[in-house]
Amino acid sequence: MCTAATYKTKDFYFGRTLDYGFSYGDEVVVTPRNYPFLFRDRGKVCNHYAMIGMAHVAEEYPLYYDAVNEKGLGIAGLNFPGNAAYHGRVRGKDNIAQFEVIPWILGQCATVKETRRLLERMNFWDVSFSEQLPVAQLHWIIADREEAITVESMASGVRIYENPVGILTNNPPFDMQMFALNNYMRLSVKAPTDCFARGLTLNQYSQGMGALGLPGDLSSQSRFVRAAFVRMNSVCKDGELESVNQFFHILGSVDQQRGCCELEDGQYEVTLFTSCCNGDRGIYYYTTYDNHQISAVDMHRENLDGRELIRYETVREEQIHMQN
Repeated sequence: MCTAATYKTKDFYFGRTLDYGFSYGDEVVVTPRNYPFLFRDRGKVCNHYAMIGMAHVAEEYPLYYDAVNEKGLGIAGLNFPGNAAYHGRVRGKDNIAQFEVIPWILGQCATVKETRRLLERMNFWDVSFSEQLPVAQLHWIIADREEAITVESMASGVRIYENPVGILTNNPPFDMQMFALNNYMRLSVKAPTDCFARGLTLNQYSQGMGALGLPGDLSSQSRFVRAAFVRMNSVCKDGELESVNQFFHILGSVDQQRGCCELEDGQYEVTLFTSCCNGDRGIYYYTTYDNHQISAVDMHRENLDGRELIRYETVREEQIHMQN
């Protein structure tokens, strides 16, 4: 499964973890303004905002897991199995397939406010990319430096939620995840006080007992609570290095290690990559499971008026800085 987060110091940051049992072949992909996107219902769009993100490129088409455009709007799609539902073609609507959602929105929207207007015309269409790549059950977090929303297409219709915590994981639906935070209202960064019962004295027996009761398992609900608590209590300076470092620490609180989450086929779910994009500067930072050194691609060092995808293989082998 996965966790996505937003964060703001002096600049706006957007990123996610991708947790799965195997990789489809992830690449950092810059899509320039004149790359021809072919949308199944809306035809070819040859001019749009440039974007950068992590994607699997199939048939020269970037299937983005997450991306940020040159205006600073970010989107990430996360697994939403059993709840996501898409629909047949609807006349008079923009019929957009699941794999087209990120380029469709980022190609023409600069803000969440503009995205809301676009969503009013959208129908989440139940069309797959190919037989080899069936329709993925997803929901989305969409954010700029001012606000974040969660978008869920379900059998009952499309739901758009304000996202005040700037976090998204997987199931259950977002309104239920937010409601569950009520169970943790007594969480505090401070050391706990004894409220257990009259007539019984309990003591703080060690340092580091702040956040006592914060869930630590890998379920999507627990990751939501943990990431929301860590993000909303984060303390960080405004510099780029400090901000990026802190963002990776926030998502590090939900990192999945090989061996802790066994899948039905005997594989293990791990955090394949963690991303952090500076939306204001267009710099996409990432780490992979086997390489904890932060790598980066700056979209503004590329020709953003081009027509061809710009692709960078992820650095997967551990990079160790020897000091002697």
